[in-house]
Amino acid sequence: MSSVRQPHAVLDLPSRRLKGLKIERLLDLASRPQPIHMLEVGTGSGGIAHYFGTHEHLHCEVDAVDVHDNRLISDGYRYHQVQGTQLPFADQSFDVVLTNHVIEHVGDQKAQSAHLAELRRVMREDGVGYLAVPNRWMLVEPHYRLAFLSWLPHAWRTPYLQAMRKGEIYDCEPLTQRRAEAMLHAACFRFESKAVEALHLTLELEYARESIFRQILGRIPDGMLRAASALIPTLIYRFERR
Repeated sequence: MSSVRQPHAVLDLPSRRLKGLKIERLLDLASRPQPIHMLEVGTGSGGIAHYFGTHEHLHCEVDAVDVHDNRLISDGYRYHQVQGTQLPFADQSFDVVLTNHVIEHVGDQKAQSAHLAELRRVMREDGVGYLAVPNRWMLVEPHYRLAFLSWLPHAWRTPYLQAMRKGEIYDCEPLTQRRAEAMLHAACFRFESKAVEALHLTLELEYARESIFRQILGRIPDGMLRAASALIPTLIYRFERR
């Protein structure tokens, strides 16, 4: 996570609680032995680390790291300032590792591979991980709110950003589904896409039952959603060591 890159931290604490709840369910953390030793890489506001560190039912011992300290809440977990992708922990220290919208900020493909390698190093043999990353083929790039920004060849993205007066440099590297899965495989992880399950959770937790959006998406068969998973705006994976 290069220090010259912008933090892009999500500072909306209620949304971080919902994200923590989704992660909890997608990883089925209630079924794991406790205490759960957890690492969150790129903690941002600290909301997710706080959610797990102060959980009413789960006993989580949480460490969180970031290259920028943008925390709005700091109780319930231990915070460590870091530089680059190297993590200040011993091998196989954690039962659960979380990398939520982080890998697109750490740098080029070499840095992204180093990020995954460090996650594997600190994950225990029976550990589990959560990875979420924006899909390069999302219609609107979420960090700068520009349509088709990440679709462009790399050399064209910064000029487009500047022309639209949205920033000086495009400092993110979103992944395609193919690239994300190739990198997880190269890092010696077994993995499973959770994008469809995450969509159902989002509809359940964030939209009223009578919402037209929920009713329409909720009726699409999972098979069709999985067939279109390469186009879902956020790629989400549960992963384990292999």
